Amino acid sequence: MSVHEVEVKTIDGNPTKLNEFAGKAVLVVNVASKCGLTPQYEGLQKLHESYADKGFSVLGFPCNQFAGQEPGSNEEIVEFCSTNFSVSFPLFDKIEVNGDGRHPLYERLTETPDPDGKTGDVLWNFEKFLVAPDGKVVARFRPMTQPDDEELVKAIEDVLP
Repeated sequence: MSVHEVEVKTIDGNPTKLNEFAGKAVLVVNVASKCGLTPQYEGLQKLHESYADKGFSVLGFPCNQFAGQEPGSNEEIVEFCSTNFSVSFPLFDKIEVNGDGRHPLYERLTETPDPDGKTGDVLWNFEKFLVAPDGKVVARFRPMTQPDDEELVKAIEDVLP
């Protein structure tokens, strides 16, 4: 099932659909500014820069569901990401990834098994979902998987258009 028809809002509140990224491989990540894993922004930015010209993008979805580690407004999130990590990949409106308020995008993403075959709730900030250019979710990497992890990088390279 393609995620391209899912409606989302950009970080500045404009509605859009992920079909804007049709034909590209994307890595969807729930991000947070006050988490022990926040330094992963640096690696995500490097991934984005390394593969952008090959049809790849990181997509960041701020989420405050894990110990309140993304309390800022969208404007504060943009400022934090820009100032501290020179983030240039697209960021979107803050969403919920688990529970009754789970965003429709994450309803689809969480059906994808991780390398151990487990589906369901996102465990923490910086869980990563790889989406192929056709909009199918092809891989899931749990939060502790670093952006430069060999398996993650290989999975990205394998689905580049």
